[in-house]
Amino acid sequence: MYKNLAAWRAFAPALAALFFSPLSSAEPVTPPVKAAFVYVTPLTPAGWVRQHELGRQAVQAALGDRVQTRFVENVPEGADAERVIRDLAQQGHDIIFTPSFGYMEPTLKVARDFPNVRFESITGYKAAPNVATANARYYEGRYLAGVAAGRMATQAGYVAGFPIPEVIQGINAFTLGMRSVNPRATVKVVWLGEWFNPPRERDAAMTLMNQGAEVLAFHTGSTAVMVAAQERGRLAVAYHSDMRNLAPDAQVVAVTHRWGDYYTRRVQAVLDGTWRSEQVWGGVGAGFIRVEGFGRKVPEAVQNEVNARQADMAAGKLPVFAAPAGQPLRDNEGKVAIPAGQRLSDAQILEMNWLAEGVVGGITR
Repeated sequence: MYKNLAAWRAFAPALAALFFSPLSSAEPVTPPVKAAFVYVTPLTPAGWVRQHELGRQAVQAALGDRVQTRFVENVPEGADAERVIRDLAQQGHDIIFTPSFGYMEPTLKVARDFPNVRFESITGYKAAPNVATANARYYEGRYLAGVAAGRMATQAGYVAGFPIPEVIQGINAFTLGMRSVNPRATVKVVWLGEWFNPPRERDAAMTLMNQGAEVLAFHTGSTAVMVAAQERGRLAVAYHSDMRNLAPDAQVVAVTHRWGDYYTRRVQAVLDGTWRSEQVWGGVGAGFIRVEGFGRKVPEAVQNEVNARQADMAAGKLPVFAAPAGQPLRDNEGKVAIPAGQRLSDAQILEMNWLAEGVVGGITR
């Protein structure tokens, strides 16, 4: 995840340009390929790291004895990350996946010293001949979850980490999804200023419910919001993973991250000698994001509606940040954010710094 606005803004032109650079020594690797994964937190039953671990398991299942995988968990960003990544490179790993934004610079530093090792900087934006980057259009799943939430509730609460474009995109998309089916819907935001702090995430969820939130969403790292909603008999949208095992009554739907196909393709490319540095930003259509895991309280008609919109989105028929003809999309201060009949470019989405009409609150800098 991105921890500062300047870094994310630097990502926009780099990603929009779609950089490709071949690895100078790209040759087939004799099986088994040694692939390593570095995780920023302990491996938990659900959440950001869990989804990447499922991706690692998918690689192992798909490629069998042609690949040998391992992971290192709970590696803080910074000096520790560089030490771990360097150690993995020295151990002879052919490809190393580093799924945390704070791993970007350590990955690049180690990559310069190991030009024949391939690196995958997940959520990073700086590439090199032997460093590829990839991220997901999380906001697409947020919009679809908003459609489901809007059919179930009018007042929503949103527990958010940092006011960076990735998070802002999600808040706006969720709000647009809710208001597409419930024009009176509002979304109140609480900013935490950190990604992972279960007690504070829980406190924020309780505050929002005390203030009338009927359904919760969150962009933080734990399951605390889901558990709080379950305890209070409210609804909530799961993020990263399906969390029905923790909140069987509360969960409306889950916005899940899927890395298995991408990770498998990249390891297969190492095997084939076709790996090259690429910058990828994939959404529902590319299989990176999916809404699934509808809760027991969600009517079948709502599930069918959301699934139909998901199919349209996958087919490129449902852009999230687009204004209909004759009606501009405004921000929550009444200013035109998207002129009538227009849609935002990728570069504009990546630099998003406004909140949509219907969002209660501001962007805390």
